[in-house]
Amino acid sequence: MKLPQKFEARMREMLKDEYDDFLKAMKTSPLFAGIRINALKENAEGAVLKEFGELKKIPWCNGGFYADKNIISGNHPYHLAGLFYFQEPSAMSTVSALPIEKDDYILDLCAAPGGKATQAGALLGEDGLLVANEIVKSRANILSDNIERMGIKNAVVINETPQRLAEKYPHFFDKIIVDAPCSGEGMFRKEPQAIEEWSAEHTVSCGERQKNILGSAMKMLRGGGYLVYSTCTFAPEENEKIAAYMLENYNVELIAPYNLDMLSEGKKEWSASKFDMSKTRRIFPHLNDGEGHFIALFHNLDETENTDIKKSKSKITDGEKLYREFEDKFLNVKLNGEFLLFGENLYLKPEGIDIDIDKIKVIRAGLHLGICRKGRFEPSHALCLALKKNDFKNSIDFDCGSDILKKYLMGETIQCDKNGWCAVTVNGYTIGWGKASGGVLKNHFPKYLRLKK
Repeated sequence: MKLPQKFEARMREMLKDEYDDFLKAMKTSPLFAGIRINALKENAEGAVLKEFGELKKIPWCNGGFYADKNIISGNHPYHLAGLFYFQEPSAMSTVSALPIEKDDYILDLCAAPGGKATQAGALLGEDGLLVANEIVKSRANILSDNIERMGIKNAVVINETPQRLAEKYPHFFDKIIVDAPCSGEGMFRKEPQAIEEWSAEHTVSCGERQKNILGSAMKMLRGGGYLVYSTCTFAPEENEKIAAYMLENYNVELIAPYNLDMLSEGKKEWSASKFDMSKTRRIFPHLNDGEGHFIALFHNLDETENTDIKKSKSKITDGEKLYREFEDKFLNVKLNGEFLLFGENLYLKPEGIDIDIDKIKVIRAGLHLGICRKGRFEPSHALCLALKKNDFKNSIDFDCGSDILKKYLMGETIQCDKNGWCAVTVNGYTIGWGKASGGVLKNHFPKYLRLKK
């Protein structure tokens, strides 16, 4: 791996006596991959470790483990059932820095593909609200799929610019995540294309873009709220200098990130400012088992309160009635909230959540319940993954290594003595729907997720 000369010169100046160790790590250290256990799935950590054996813990993330992708596949039933998420180990530090509390309204402003959003959603649990935004439509769809797979009920997925959201939601969120687009120096080892695209000028232009994004984020942060800012780059222009910019231009203070004492502190001299940067955190590959990363946690000292935003009016007609009929017949649990119908798609916005999604590009307006079509209701994959085995009146369970489960995951019909809609589970964890009749379970596992025969 040949690194840009200007990059090497800058890192040598920054790290001084540590530079040789840094350069050796960049060129020879093993690449690290990780999985994060989904806390929304009961006893998921025990199930995953039983399946794959003991894994080394990632010290800055509860439920984070180093893992070999050659051994743990994305096609494994536990991954398809949302028990774990493949995530860059260093990236898990961002949400770990946030003091997430029950009933928080959380915004992930640059959320795709969903690692940090799903991590925040799992910590939030079933209370509060998660808004996950991504400006690129194709990436927003991937984000939505990952929200679905992890069984998060109280999430709204949006495809908007930060500026548009700032107009819509002033002083609305308790916690905001800004994992900003950056020059990607921390990913040089994994993404050679980042080296080809790198220039010193690019780090400066990224810094300007990051300031604009943070300006929108600050308009949406309530008084007393917290904003965590992170990048996967080493460049001070995108890290400490951005933190100094925030301290100069907003009424905020830096807070030592929660549970990240094992990471390196930023340095004042890297910020070219008067501000102490010791409360920012960095991950260097010669000091930690992870790629380059930067984290800064800001506390908003303003006293503004949450904006009172009117709820969007429900567009439901017969959708709730159709769902309730399905619920009474096939589920043991009653879901409450505001029902929203977009075309044929029925969503459930969590009860008590006040967020106006009118005239906003919405990908997922809460939990996708299913499709209302010609006087009947067809449940969604999202609904299945958001519920537990005991929530279904009909279920059929298989072990991870079951040949019958493999047939189901490939889209084939299987034998079943139930009748009507039935949840397929793997060792008790929901993985998809089937519809049973005459001793056969018609397959409703999503076609785009099916394993190749």
